Amino acid sequence: MTRHPYLSPDTPRVLAHRGLVTPDAAAQGVAENSFAAVAEAHAAGVSYVESDCHLTADGVVVLFHDDDLQRVAGDPRRIADVRLHELEELMSERGGLVTLAQALDAFPDVRFNLDVKADAAAEGVGRLVAPHAERVLVTSFSDARRRAALSAAATAGADVRPATSPGSATVARLVALLALRQVRRMRAMLDDLDALQLPERQGPLRVVTRGLLRAAHDAGVEVHVWTVNAEHDMRRLLDLGVDGLVTDRADVALSVVNGGRTTAD
Repeated sequence: MTRHPYLSPDTPRVLAHRGLVTPDAAAQGVAENSFAAVAEAHAAGVSYVESDCHLTADGVVVLFHDDDLQRVAGDPRRIADVRLHELEELMSERGGLVTLAQALDAFPDVRFNLDVKADAAAEGVGRLVAPHAERVLVTSFSDARRRAALSAAATAGADVRPATSPGSATVARLVALLALRQVRRMRAMLDDLDALQLPERQGPLRVVTRGLLRAAHDAGVEVHVWTVNAEHDMRRLLDLGVDGLVTDRADVALSVVNGGRTTAD
């Protein structure tokens, strides 16, 4: 399997989960997925930023995780019901709103890992990432939403399709096939993927195992685990052989990957 250009030769990868908000930045009111959070990740030396995409009431794709503004801004309105200028005002003291178009333009050497959170955002995400497909991975908990974004990127003239990681239903099927030792069927499903991005556990079920890593790697597919914030967990998973860590503490993970030790654990 040919490696997608999104996946640089060097592993393991550190993916800054919603950017990087250090404790000091959080104390100053900086929010996740803000312009400041992406800039902080970039300044720390991160090559990969994981973020989320919603669509505003006036049709702009923005980096935002939740369906509504309650947790971040204490406002119960849904992102889909708020216009861009209103969202910009709300985020002005929280690190600044960043649209997907702005993120791709302002950080040309960052690779973006984009989780499409709303059906309405899929077409816009695909269209916007088409010129940048070599440095974008598109994913979603919904495989239909993920495929819609990939299709929109192709329609918009992407030279290559964005890299991609499957939704939760596909991950569940892959884990089941592995348990049943249906290697050929599992391999066929992996052929259209570039990475598996998943939690180490789902409830009592261990998802990331040596068997899953072996099957994925045999198919040329990477395994990225979310969300890993403790230093000892980072080290343990890297020793297990995972290819990437999705983390809120990209600064800590970079130190671990580069062979250092921190006191943040």
